[in-house]
Amino acid sequence: MDKKKIGLYAAGIVAVLVLPLILQSFGNAWVRIADTALLYVILALGLNIVVGYAGLLDLGFVAFYAAGAYLFALMASPHLAQTFAGFAALFPNGLHTSLWVVIPLAMALAGFLGVLLGAPTLKLRGDYLAIVTLGFGEIVRIFLNNLDHPYNITNGPKGLNQIDSIHILGLNLGRPFDLFGYTIPSVTLYYYLFLFFVVLTIVICYRLQTSRVGRAWMAIREDEIAAKAMGINTRNMKLLAFGLGAMFGGVAGSMFGAFQGFVSPESFSLMESVMIVAMVVLGGLGHIPGVILGAVLLAALPEILRYVAGPLQAMTDGRLDAAILRQLLIALAMISIMLLRPRGLWPSPEHGKTLIKKGTPTGKAPPAVSPTQASVLAAPGPTQPGGHP
Repeated sequence: MDKKKIGLYAAGIVAVLVLPLILQSFGNAWVRIADTALLYVILALGLNIVVGYAGLLDLGFVAFYAAGAYLFALMASPHLAQTFAGFAALFPNGLHTSLWVVIPLAMALAGFLGVLLGAPTLKLRGDYLAIVTLGFGEIVRIFLNNLDHPYNITNGPKGLNQIDSIHILGLNLGRPFDLFGYTIPSVTLYYYLFLFFVVLTIVICYRLQTSRVGRAWMAIREDEIAAKAMGINTRNMKLLAFGLGAMFGGVAGSMFGAFQGFVSPESFSLMESVMIVAMVVLGGLGHIPGVILGAVLLAALPEILRYVAGPLQAMTDGRLDAAILRQLLIALAMISIMLLRPRGLWPSPEHGKTLIKKGTPTGKAPPAVSPTQASVLAAPGPTQPGGHP
């Protein structure tokens, strides 16, 4: 790595660490927007495993987000103790479980739901897969919305509140922290926690991308029939993609519940799934930097457009709703990006380009290797009964 790249990386690290301190001078609302953007980065990277690597269109990803949020809400609030007498006898004050205990449970629950979703959709592709996953996301939302009778588990449309904040080594992230006379707000503390999980997610995704599993996913994305012919177990690879992607959604959901202190079914609507898919597609399918860029832009764009929709509403004497104008501007921005950059804002570099071999008698380059062939050749091939390839 040359000095220029090292300098760029160092500048990027410093900028990311200093960003909340700069935004804090403009108000905690801007730091909160940055916190939300980091959560969307985790969600988008998780969905990128399913959509970008394996090529499986998933419109129900928000269901795993909801599973993690509600799991933390039930295990870190007094709701169960206040609702069920038998539970109150065992835990009078509720469970109040730590986030570090809930995260592995949220990963397990979301991964199970991901495999449960992937199992009946193994033979579906394209639009049919999108419709089934869309239905799965809506089923989970409606299920959470109606699970307040006959037994009140999710409190229905009222949602769950009084959720505990996160504690790390005795530090309560829900309260400001004084450091040498300088007060660090709660939203800034959450920013650094979410940033830690974002970095961890990026490392895992990079390792997956360059692994044999990642190459097998990309082979399935390019040509499933060719990948199967090369000996890749497409069924297991698809289920693994659904399960691993869902785990990231569960982790982001549990942190969302702690950050908000309140969860309700309205936070996990179909529009959330569509926005997460848009982040992956507009950023660049299968390209981690592009997905991060798309997540940050689409998470911040609605808040920034508030300052544009307000004056437009004033120009029309209030006849147009600011919320509708904001959605219209977001849609126009997304359409413009897709027209100008159909492969995304930061697409992945092309693979399988023509390799020019020096010193050939004809002076011509060998035939180009297509993306499908490159992915399939890089994936593990079949073995004969004797164990020889």
